[in-house]
Amino acid sequence: MALSVLAEKYGHGVLSIGEIANGEMIPRRFLEGILLKLKNKGILDSERGKTGGYFLVKRPEDVTLLDIVTIFEESITYLDCLCDNKSGVCEFCKDVKTCTIRLPFNDIFNYANYVLQKTTLKDLAQNNPRK
Repeated sequence: MALSVLAEKYGHGVLSIGEIANGEMIPRRFLEGILLKLKNKGILDSERGKTGGYFLVKRPEDVTLLDIVTIFEESITYLDCLCDNKSGVCEFCKDVKTCTIRLPFNDIFNYANYVLQKTTLKDLAQNNPRK
């Protein structure tokens, strides 16, 4: 939600943590950690001072939800055997080749990945019901 607000404000200055936290009803301490992580990953930058705050570094149309989710989550898979950086071993089955749940979960992963890749911060800002 914070990124959606920052995408709306893109190119028009900064937003303070307080403005974002109050407007989106996000606990300030929780939001501080999120914004700092996004800043460290090059999605956001900040200006210090009384009128300081955060702003998007990249254009909203250039940042996908997949970019954001992968900053906070190692993977969007539900099963280890579907994750690229795993050995193909799964805690839920004895044999990946005969696993009956692997195919549907692979479909879920592929669809979620597709949606996250095609959805940008610009899309979120344009679909904001507060507008």
